[in-house]
Amino acid sequence: MKLIELHILQSFPVSCLNRDDVGAPKTATFGGTTRARISSQCLKRAIRLQAKELCPELYAGERSKLIVVPIAEVTKRYGAPANQALAVSQKFCHGLATFDESAFKQNGIRKVKTLMFLSPSEREEIGRELAAILMESKDAKTMDKRIQSAASKVREAKLKDAADIALFGRMVAADHSLTVEGAAMFSHALSTHRADNDIDFFAAVDDRQQNDPTVKEESRTASAMIGTLEFISAVYYRYVGLNLGLLGDDRHLEALSAKDRRRVVDTFLHAAVLTIPGARKNSMNAHTLPSYVLGLVKDKGQPLQLINAFERPVRSREGLLGASVAALKEHHEQLKKTWGIKPSLEIAIPDKPLDQFCAEILSYV
Repeated sequence: MKLIELHILQSFPVSCLNRDDVGAPKTATFGGTTRARISSQCLKRAIRLQAKELCPELYAGERSKLIVVPIAEVTKRYGAPANQALAVSQKFCHGLATFDESAFKQNGIRKVKTLMFLSPSEREEIGRELAAILMESKDAKTMDKRIQSAASKVREAKLKDAADIALFGRMVAADHSLTVEGAAMFSHALSTHRADNDIDFFAAVDDRQQNDPTVKEESRTASAMIGTLEFISAVYYRYVGLNLGLLGDDRHLEALSAKDRRRVVDTFLHAAVLTIPGARKNSMNAHTLPSYVLGLVKDKGQPLQLINAFERPVRSREGLLGASVAALKEHHEQLKKTWGIKPSLEIAIPDKPLDQFCAEILSYV
């Protein structure tokens, strides 16, 4: 497979970029020691939203349970009466992802039980087909049969406006023919060194507490609330890969021009390098930029992380970032020598600025 790979090292100060079920930073054990972790799911969502912001016309997919009304609106636009458009959309969506009857009974909200990732062009084709079904069907049995087959319009609608679906994938349990294998690959980000969560004790003050008669006089100078938050600081390694062969096939971005496919990849590269998860972005503001990014283009082979550069945790009295960069470079050179890996392109930030880094990679797309 033809691949683009990014190997990213980034240092974050006090932060909680990805929380677990009790609000603590996520961790994992690797190389026998505890590491800070940012899940791949967290990184994927942050990158997907950033790509949508950078290039909304090509990254226009939307993942939601609230698909009934948007499809009904399209159906109505193609000439269907409003009440019939809503009914046929609800029936179609029930077959696709199971209509949520309890949400409708309790709140009057029309939604399905499973998230669906659809593009504007797919919703358009579905709505067009449902409107045609309403106008052409002579009996309820024929209509129901055609509604069941309307999902084929999703397969026919090319992802010309939904690079996010092509890159990040779509799983449809009710109809596997609508499933799209994502062309992008992500690792969980792990710290290159041992990292343990720490605790921040905080106190909040009521500015008018001295005038509060419900507070005892001797307590009026005390804090109104106290609590704790967990945080961590670490140098993370993360891997992002892009299967260029898969990206260009007929279920992905074949319908796009070569120029637009390069725009898709360029947007993805910028988002992958620059995006940071948004958790506690105001209270801790850990926003930094990567210190080192190794970019590789491979004409053949398989995706290959370089995480084993850090299987033995990095230790240094002169900071962890420089030692992590050195370990990554050494491990990569060893792999190339041992396994005969020969990238078509090998380029790095900060040796090249971001825009030139992306431009050189794009010349291989």
